[in-house]
Amino acid sequence: MSVDETGTEHGDAGADEPGWDVDPDDESGAAVVAAVGRQLKAWREAAGLRAGEFGAAIGYGEDQIYKVEGGRRIPRPEFLDRADSVLGADGKLAAMKQDVAEVRYPKKIRDLASVEAKAVEIAAYVAHGLHGLLQTPGHARALFEARQPSYSQDEVERMVAARMARQSIFERSPAPALSFVQEESALRRPIGGTMEWRRQLERLLEIGQLRNVTLQVMPTHREAHPGMDGDIDVLKFRDGSAVGRSYGAFGGRRVTDAKQLRILELRYGIIRAVALTPRETLALIEQMLGET
Repeated sequence: MSVDETGTEHGDAGADEPGWDVDPDDESGAAVVAAVGRQLKAWREAAGLRAGEFGAAIGYGEDQIYKVEGGRRIPRPEFLDRADSVLGADGKLAAMKQDVAEVRYPKKIRDLASVEAKAVEIAAYVAHGLHGLLQTPGHARALFEARQPSYSQDEVERMVAARMARQSIFERSPAPALSFVQEESALRRPIGGTMEWRRQLERLLEIGQLRNVTLQVMPTHREAHPGMDGDIDVLKFRDGSAVGRSYGAFGGRRVTDAKQLRILELRYGIIRAVALTPRETLALIEQMLGET
């Protein structure tokens, strides 16, 4: 899924929506956008077009052209496609969509996706809600739209796209070992309405049947367990290193120390032992699906 692929024409108002500004704290992303902007300006000037003329030809305002060329605004995929066609770049400008694809996503999400992409094992317990790797687009969108202060719709779509991009981890080869424990209450909350709730349950059934995935549900009627303080994540890498985090331990910081990681793994192991088995979990999800 990508952001804003409807192909509609944009004037100044449509093209200048919030959410596509370059993050000043994202140095690597800003460098990519600046390089793309310089290339666009070079091609435009070589074609003998003024910024206003070029903008009119591709459906954007003059001010927006200056922002993109100046590296202050991230160009959308359709912007680069139209620029390539109007400037006769034979695919050279359109090819830069790949360069800016990841820059569209917030830096902290790109960093998270990068860490997940390197992991050979991921273990995750989520105390509230569903893990981002398990969410459907509609489920994620409903969560972002419920945030306060509210995000613009453009920002919502950017974050949904970023969350869905992380799910490419399920297509990796060799496949990483993925283990998830979810609270039952998260599966029973109809985020996004009944139809989206059904799609989410169907997605969980699909993921839970993957051979490299272990999906378990913590029943609501279980008594206290080591995850009551908050989420737990442990990621292990090919070189034998690992990183973990729990909001209920070590001040919520990421940890790499072997002793601290053992504590998180101990807690996660007990959580798994208390939760439903994977077979019982799939049966429960099927039951929920039948009840919707």
